[in-house]
Amino acid sequence: MALATGIGSMPGTDVVDTVHTVLGEVGALPHVPELPARGAPAGMVGRSLALLVGVGADLQPQGWRLTDHDGVDLRRARSLLARDLDAVEELAGEHRGPFKTQVTGPLTLAATVERPKGDKLLADHGARRELAESMAEGVAEHVRGLRRRLPHAELVVQVDEPALVATLEAKVPTASGWATHRKVDAPEADALLRRYVDAIAGAGARPVVHTCAPDVPVALLRGAGFQALAFDLALAHPHDAWAEAFEAGVDLWPGAVPAVEQPGSDAVLGRRLETFFDRLGFARDAYDERLVVTPACGLAGVSPTAARRALALARTLAEASADER
Repeated sequence: MALATGIGSMPGTDVVDTVHTVLGEVGALPHVPELPARGAPAGMVGRSLALLVGVGADLQPQGWRLTDHDGVDLRRARSLLARDLDAVEELAGEHRGPFKTQVTGPLTLAATVERPKGDKLLADHGARRELAESMAEGVAEHVRGLRRRLPHAELVVQVDEPALVATLEAKVPTASGWATHRKVDAPEADALLRRYVDAIAGAGARPVVHTCAPDVPVALLRGAGFQALAFDLALAHPHDAWAEAFEAGVDLWPGAVPAVEQPGSDAVLGRRLETFFDRLGFARDAYDERLVVTPACGLAGVSPTAARRALALARTLAEASADER
């Protein structure tokens, strides 16, 4: 049966209310919500850096920077994450079935976080590797901790890589803004991503990757070992790599619901969903059991009403897909 879930971020600052919303709207595949309106320590990057092992970080005017010791903002990020997980445990501790959490991937962190002496980690091959190793260890511990809170759940870890394509195509600007960082070659990208995949799978969870960029490097992500690809349906161009990945067992999670105030009708969005798979050459009965419908990206930028509507619409599309078989 097709399922629905959210990508991660949600509007507002009340985590208890947001967990209630997620549990009530998406159905069988809820997720740990992110609430970046509470500040950078609660955002995608800060929340992920809270998982670092053996490495410190602090928030500077230019953004997050690695340090020798934990800064006050990193301590706040860890406190907020613990509080959010407490709410998830209280409200969903008896959940049975899949339950998703999200972490920022190694390429996006390298494009976002600065070295101790400044400039992005992209400028330093060794720093990229060390951060990925630290994060992989932290992600594995995060999975183990979440399993203690949700003992009956089948855990899914979504690795968010919004900057993946930019790092592969040398489109990340340097600190001066006058040039761009060298591209990360595919073999190194594969190695960094595999550290996450191995850590997630080793901790007993399912590794999924999400990127909302155009020209998703499907073959790279498939080769790194991800079991599902979440993507923005409006930006995806069906081609052989998608079909080959699906036939090889990689599930496709189309972001079929635009993350806007008025995303459109379920009929229109449903046709777009069908058209994508039709162009890949798959009939409905070939993908219904492996389909997860999501919003195109996070929902932090829309109103709470629109966020609830987007999650409900994703569930409607998933259920309609199953009902029409």
